[in-house]
Amino acid sequence: MQRIRRALIDLRRGEPVLVTGEGGCRLVIAVENLNEERLGVIRSLTTEPVALLITGHRARALGMDRPEDDAVTLSLGRLETGAPLEALMAAMKNPTGLDAADTVLAAEYAAIEMTRHAGLMPALVAIAADPDAPQLRDQIDTGEILCVDAPDIAALAPGSLNTPERISEAHVPLEDAESSRFIVYRERDGLLEHVAVLIGEPETWPGIPALRMHSACLTGDLFGSLRCDCGEQLRSAAATIAEEGGGILLYLAQEGRGIGLANKLRAYGLQDTGLDTVDADQLLGFGEDERRYEAAAAMLRDLDIRQVRLMTNNPAKIAALEAAGIQIAGREALHGRLNSHNVRYLTAKADRAGHWLEEVLADGRPDGRA
Repeated sequence: MQRIRRALIDLRRGEPVLVTGEGGCRLVIAVENLNEERLGVIRSLTTEPVALLITGHRARALGMDRPEDDAVTLSLGRLETGAPLEALMAAMKNPTGLDAADTVLAAEYAAIEMTRHAGLMPALVAIAADPDAPQLRDQIDTGEILCVDAPDIAALAPGSLNTPERISEAHVPLEDAESSRFIVYRERDGLLEHVAVLIGEPETWPGIPALRMHSACLTGDLFGSLRCDCGEQLRSAAATIAEEGGGILLYLAQEGRGIGLANKLRAYGLQDTGLDTVDADQLLGFGEDERRYEAAAAMLRDLDIRQVRLMTNNPAKIAALEAAGIQIAGREALHGRLNSHNVRYLTAKADRAGHWLEEVLADGRPDGRA
C-alpha cells in the first residue's frame, strides 16, 4: 500500500510511473501536468511508440464508438517532428485519424484507475517499456521511477481492504444542532478522510434514525455557490435531523460527484460553453457519477447502524446502501432552492441521472432541456 501511495503522489507531481500487469508494462505520466521536458524524459527511456490513454467515456464524448466502461489506447507514433506536446494536446481534443488498439492491457486499465485515486483527469501518456532495459532499470533501482503492479492498484478499490478506520472524535456544537459529535474515519490507504456527524444522543434517537449521506462540495458547502444546492441541503439536513430528535450525517470526501475539486472546476468551464453537467464530466473522461458508497456503509456498520431513513433525492444511494446490507426504512426528500444558476444543473440530474426533483423543478425548468 505504501508503494501505491507514493505512486499516486508521483503522478500528481507529474512524474512517470511504471505499471506492470498481464500482457506487458507501461510507463505512464498524467496528461494534465505534462510539459515538453517531462515528455522528453519518458521518450528517452524507451524506443516504443507514444500512446494516449483515455477512458471510454471521453472516447464516446469525442465521437468514438467505444463502451463507456472501457479504456482506449490511441497510437501517436514517435512524435518525432514538429511540436510533440501540441500534437498530443490536439489528439486529446480530436482523435480523428488515430489508431485505437484492439485490446487494453491490465497495466493500462490500472493506470487509469490510478488517476482516479489521485484526483487527476483520467488521461495519460503511455509507452510500452521493458523494466530490465539498462537505463530504466537503473532509475527503478535508485527509486527515481516507481514500479507498481496492476493487482496492487486494484486493492485501492472500494470494498477491498481499503475500508475506513475510526481515527478521532469530539463534540462539535452546530448552529442548528448543538448536540453533535464528529467522528473522523480514514481510509486504510491514508488518502481520504470522511466524517460521521452524530446529531443528538444515539440512546435517545426516536426509533429508526434519519441519515443524510452528503458528498463534500467546497464551493457550495463553504462558499454558498449558486451553481448547486449542496450547501442548502447540508444545513437543512443537519437542522431537520436535530428537529426529529437525532440521527446521522455522513460527510463523504467525494467532491464533484467523485471527480475532485480541480476536475469539478474544469467541468464548470465546459458547462459555461453550453454542455450540461453529465456531458461535461464525460468529456473529461468520467462517468455521470463516480461516487461509491462502500465507505459509508462501513462507517454505518462501525456505528452499529443497520437500518435508516434516508434523506436523499438520489435513487443510486438507496440501491448502494441496500446492496451493502443497510436496510432503508423510508426516504425523505431534501431540496434546496431553485435559482437561475442551478436550474440547468438540477434539470440534468433529474432528466439524465434519475434524481427525484420533480417537485422543485415543477415551476422552474428552462425553456430548453438541460
